[in-house]
Amino acid sequence: MEFDTLDPGYAAADRARGNLRLAVRLTLSFVALLWLVQVLNSALDLSPADFGVRPRDLAGLVGILFAPLVHGSFEHLFNNTPPLVVVGTAMLYLYPQAAPRVLPAVYLGPGLAVWLLARGSSHLGSSGLIYGLAAYVFVAGLIRRDRRAIGASMLVCFLYGAMWWGVLPIEPGVSWQTHLAAALIGIACALALRRRDIPPRRRYSFEDDAEAPLDP
Repeated sequence: MEFDTLDPGYAAADRARGNLRLAVRLTLSFVALLWLVQVLNSALDLSPADFGVRPRDLAGLVGILFAPLVHGSFEHLFNNTPPLVVVGTAMLYLYPQAAPRVLPAVYLGPGLAVWLLARGSSHLGSSGLIYGLAAYVFVAGLIRRDRRAIGASMLVCFLYGAMWWGVLPIEPGVSWQTHLAAALIGIACALALRRRDIPPRRRYSFEDDAEAPLDP
C-alpha cells in the first residue's frame, strides 16, 4: 500500500500537539461527567436501572438519552473508562470533521435500536459509545492511506480486539444488543464519511509546474 506524505503545515508538531491536547481534554471532561453521575447516583441511592433503556416501554424511552451516562456500579464504570478515553481521544483527534455526526449517531442510535428490537429489563452504560467509536476508528483507518489513522486502527485492534466477542449473546447480563447496534452504526458512519478528515498530502514543486497553464 502506498502512503501519502502529509503536508508539513498540517502535520506541524505544535498544531498536532494542540489538537491532541484538546481531544484529550474533551474526552476526560466527558469521563469526569460519567464519574460525577455515578457518585451522585450512589450518594442519592438512585436506581441506575430507572435511567436505562427498557425495550418497548414508554418510560424506557428516557434511557435513549440517559443510559450512556449511568452505570450499574463503580466497577462497571471503571472497566469502561480506559477504552472510552482511548477511542474518544482518537475520534476527536483524527476525525474532527466527522465527530459532530458520528458522536450523536453512536450515542443515540444504539439506544433507539435496543428500545425497538432488544429484550431485557434495562440496558445502560457507556459501552455502546465505546463499541461505536472503536468500530469507526478501526474501519476508517483501514480505508485511508493516512499513517496516523492506520496506526490508531491497529492500536484499537491490539488493545481491545477481544471486546468484539461482546457483540455476541455469550455473557449473561451484558447488553450485547447495544454493542452490536453501536458497532454496526460505527461501521456505517465510517463508510458514509470516508471522504471526510482526509489530511492534505504534501505537494512537490514538479506537481505545481506540471499543472501550471502554458503561456500562449
